[in-house]
Amino acid sequence: WSGAQVTLKLFVITMLLSIPLGLVLALVRISRFRSLSAAVGAYIWLMRGTPLMLQLLFIYFALPFVPVIGVRLPDFPSAVVAFALNYAAYFAEIFRAGIQSIDRGQYEGAKVLGLTYGQTMRRIILPQMWTRILPPVSNETITLVKDTSLIYVLALNDLLRVARGMVQRDFTFTPFIVAGCFYLGMTLILTWVFQYLERRHARFDA
Repeated sequence: WSGAQVTLKLFVITMLLSIPLGLVLALVRISRFRSLSAAVGAYIWLMRGTPLMLQLLFIYFALPFVPVIGVRLPDFPSAVVAFALNYAAYFAEIFRAGIQSIDRGQYEGAKVLGLTYGQTMRRIILPQMWTRILPPVSNETITLVKDTSLIYVLALNDLLRVARGMVQRDFTFTPFIVAGCFYLGMTLILTWVFQYLERRHARFDA
């Protein structure tokens, strides 16, 4: 159970941090501030183009030697930072695509009504975006469930590491089966949740 707690804790914190950060990055990416947009684009390219495991190892082992930063984070905070930064980049691209899929005529209509850019985003664009991005967000969320097992490289006692220790101690594969059922259970619950949200939004759209 202790291993499952670590896995669940990492999953929940990553979602709570990466989704808002991803939305901010997406808004900056499509903004008219070219320098900021380019910087965010480079960040997204870097995070999506390198393995998450490498990012984990860099933040835990190499960050203390980076000039100016020089901070050594404990193992779990290192995992949270790596996962949040990585998944924020993926969510940012999903959000960007969702925002840009909205017809430009809706921006023009909002402008005629006297709405500011912020009001247009909050009241018109973002609500429609959420409806369109549910499938890819669902896929990323389920991928996150499985990716949490990567924290074994930091010697964190997550679900998979605890199961492996029990297998080596008791010479039985039952812990691996239990761990697999836990991951499958999380995936199944998340699939149901997102399917419910998609059906609900489909009814509203109809």
